[in-house]
Amino acid sequence: MNLKKLKTWSQGLLRVSMVGVGLLALVLAIGWMSGMFEEKVQPGHTDRTLRRITNEPTDVVHEIRKTTIEEAIGTLKASSRTVVSSKIMATINEITVAAGDEVVEGQTLVQLDDKEYQSRLDQAKRSLDAAIANRNQAEKQYERIESLKRQNAVSGSEFDDATRNLRVARAEESRAQQLVSELETMLSYTTIKAAKNGRIVDRSAEPGDIAQPGSPILTLYDATSMRLEAPVMEQLAVKMRVGDELKVYVDSIGREYTATVDEIVPQADAPSRSFLVKASLPKSDDLYEGMFGRLRIPAGERRYLCLNTKALIEVGQLDFVDVILADGTIERRLVKIGQLGMPGRQEVLSGLEAGERVLLQSGSETDVQ
Repeated sequence: MNLKKLKTWSQGLLRVSMVGVGLLALVLAIGWMSGMFEEKVQPGHTDRTLRRITNEPTDVVHEIRKTTIEEAIGTLKASSRTVVSSKIMATINEITVAAGDEVVEGQTLVQLDDKEYQSRLDQAKRSLDAAIANRNQAEKQYERIESLKRQNAVSGSEFDDATRNLRVARAEESRAQQLVSELETMLSYTTIKAAKNGRIVDRSAEPGDIAQPGSPILTLYDATSMRLEAPVMEQLAVKMRVGDELKVYVDSIGREYTATVDEIVPQADAPSRSFLVKASLPKSDDLYEGMFGRLRIPAGERRYLCLNTKALIEVGQLDFVDVILADGTIERRLVKIGQLGMPGRQEVLSGLEAGERVLLQSGSETDVQ
């Protein structure tokens, strides 16, 4: 019985010893991995690791103040837009222009069939000739009766009849003349001319179609009235005035124009908190209605730091700069850069201060300080 207890006790002691040895090995491993058994280096700079400036090229970090530009996206539209239509119902004989053509004031655009109106006009002119003849006859009869009346050779009723006949003849002549004028006007409507200079942008009918009064045949706009209409944020729009000059960039042709604000709609759009601004553009053969444009609006001044791109050191996706301290030593700093500015210059968002001197890397041969 004592031998069995001794065996059990020895087995328990062995297990405890194995656990203790395992824990000791784990502690030693952790201490080794943490550098417990290595020689320590005291904190701070040592002369052995510091670099000093010699004759390497350097440059200064400059502070730049630049006007911030906000962009308002808009669409080109013509303020002067004309829909060409017929005033009478007639068959279209000819359309002399097509979409994209430039037209001048007075140019013939559409020719309608005028046979019916010409025939009616000829008939009205013959009726006018007859009315003139009747009026002449009535005048002669009136003059004769009037002469006899002064001699008391005719009765009063005969004079009244002559007077009435003259008035009726004159009224009929006037009515016939009015009808001729109306038909001449209607005949003139068979030739449709351009009311102003412009560019044809749409053709809604073809020869052989029946032109209906008021139905569009052509659409044209004045190319000199082109303007950009864009919703502008209210905090910018309230500072704008009619007559202000702004820049407009048209992406499709890669060109910038100087525009003049000629209208600010005096009502804000509640959902977008914006005002509709209309800026007129100079005449250009490259601009068309519906094109996309950007209205560039000055929105105050912004300060940023400008760094020579030759000072940047790229390490993976990080950017560093060697900064020359007051004692001539060189300190490497992590910086955050922004957009490219002028050629050879980069915006610095953080890591540097204005006036600090930086070391230019290889490839730069002269001091640009």
